[in-house]
Amino acid sequence: MQDALADVLTTIRNAEKIGRKECITNAGKMIKSVLKIMHENKYIGPFELIDNGKGGKFKIELKGKIVHSGVIKPRLSVRVDELEKYEKRFLPAENVGLLILSTSKGVMDHKKAKELHIGGKLISYVY
Repeated sequence: MQDALADVLTTIRNAEKIGRKECITNAGKMIKSVLKIMHENKYIGPFELIDNGKGGKFKIELKGKIVHSGVIKPRLSVRVDELEKYEKRFLPAENVGLLILSTSKGVMDHKKAKELHIGGKLISYVY
């Protein structure tokens, strides 16, 4: 496994394409943060940690709203005034989807980063 977050997003995307109502993926701190943002923006339902003694797994309820999601490699550093450029690059249209950033204030979506006027590193996108 090279990139755990990429594996999780691919698992979610594939499960939604075939019509599943839930999926089980690996767990991690960064993965939890990204899933929390996706849940807050109603792309996925609630998720729970299943402890298997090896680091755990997340059981995620799917809503069927994700068209595409993925990680951004390499992790690009962006300033607040550059966010619009990356929105055009990774998202299909204005006000559609989310860019997820890792900032000094924690992991957040690009809309909240604009409100707080902070930049960070791009992690992933979802729409």
